[in-house]
Amino acid sequence: MSWVQIPLAAPFATPRLSQSLTQPEPWMRPDPVPRPPKFIAAAAEHLAPAPPNLFVGTSGWAYPTWKPGFYPAGVPAKAFLHHYASQLTAVEVNYTFRTLPTRPQLEGWLAAAPPGFRFSFKAPQRITHFARLRECGDQLDSLFAALQPARDAGKLGPVLFQLPPNFQADLPRLTAFLQAPALRTPSAPRIAFEFRHPSWFSEAIYDTLRSANAALCIADTDTLATPDIATANFRCYRLRRDGGYLPGELEAFAERFTALAGQTPTYVFFRHQDEPTGALNAVAMLQQAAGTLGAE
Repeated sequence: MSWVQIPLAAPFATPRLSQSLTQPEPWMRPDPVPRPPKFIAAAAEHLAPAPPNLFVGTSGWAYPTWKPGFYPAGVPAKAFLHHYASQLTAVEVNYTFRTLPTRPQLEGWLAAAPPGFRFSFKAPQRITHFARLRECGDQLDSLFAALQPARDAGKLGPVLFQLPPNFQADLPRLTAFLQAPALRTPSAPRIAFEFRHPSWFSEAIYDTLRSANAALCIADTDTLATPDIATANFRCYRLRRDGGYLPGELEAFAERFTALAGQTPTYVFFRHQDEPTGALNAVAMLQQAAGTLGAE
């Protein structure tokens, strides 16, 4: 007898009961649920319908909580600005209050918006809150250099200098600030000031702003209303009331800002909140403004 053992044939593999229950035959499996099409991020070809020189938006766009009220459920965060810029005509960038964007970062934002769209930027806190407008020449140079791609693209809106609420009127300091070389060159951007202490609301301040073609930003808040005074060859409004605005108020805004835009570039920014109220208010007002123009 040979010492080599001949292997027996393998027995027929019988599936376990648990397998037969959890793994149905291929013909018994349901058809797979189709996946939604992948969102392709692309800038809108044209600006949202609006009267000429009326630029409307909100303070920021990167808010996931605006889904699905403003952003469709399938839009990824990286494409928020693409969708935003298809619905509105401007945005106020609060990011620059704390840090300046890199050139690639800013160029990415610019590429997401169609021709004619405007980016307004909030001035850094180191100018408005830390230095309080004192000896800010170097900071202004750095800010405007960082924003140069927006100017080159024709998409630069006003730079907003929002002063802290406890900063009381200081006419000599404001006058000295407005003499900074960066603000006196022909290529200097438009600038606007939001004063949040009532002591700033005086004719002497308005005359100083006019001398530098700097706009008084008209802020409508629950605690302070800025006088609606023109001090520059453009207008700037920030609508900040808690809970947003009623349809009748939006209709009145549309008529008011359409009339102003017929005379001078007008920028209007609604408040950013966790809810998309501000964005929806902005869209509703812009649509009404476009309808008002078409009805004339």
